[in-house]
Amino acid sequence: MKKYPAVFLDRDGTLIEEVGYLDRLDRLKLFPDSARAVRLINMSGMKAVVATNQSGIARGYFTEAVVEMLHVHLQKLLLAQGAQIDRFYYCPHHPTEGLGLYRKVCPCRKPEPGMLRQAAEEMNLDLSRSYLIGDMPTDIEAASRAGIKSVLVRGGCLPGHTPDLPHEEWEGRAWPDRIAASLLDAVRWIIQDLEP
Repeated sequence: MKKYPAVFLDRDGTLIEEVGYLDRLDRLKLFPDSARAVRLINMSGMKAVVATNQSGIARGYFTEAVVEMLHVHLQKLLLAQGAQIDRFYYCPHHPTEGLGLYRKVCPCRKPEPGMLRQAAEEMNLDLSRSYLIGDMPTDIEAASRAGIKSVLVRGGCLPGHTPDLPHEEWEGRAWPDRIAASLLDAVRWIIQDLEP
């Protein structure tokens, strides 16, 4: 069976605006070039996969049903512009804060690569030809641990969390293969890099 390359996309600060614990539809805002970037992934034959930490679930700020509702809405916004996410993955856990079974160390919370590996298994993905785009050190570290290339996008973070290098949050972590000004720039570089 043919294996597909994928572009894994962080959600908050990469695909949509970072608002801090997104819990309502009216707070979900696509970046201006997000649909165009996802459309380019779709047209390239690569799979577009969202992989996002959602510890707000563990902290009791919102439920898994809210996250799933937000993903349905996000997909509708993208579809209206001719783009689509092939699958959404999220980690609801947190290692030190949270409620009940959600409070635990797990292999799916970035920087661990569990979501990427799960997607590879379920979607028949070729991780050796895949990429991850994110705005935080944990995204880049997850890509490194999964053995895939990564692109850091600037400007999606909350104030005080700019991903400029070097930065104390990067200490001891993997570095990106590329730094891009936007999601669209990142996708353009990936498509060029993937070509033989």
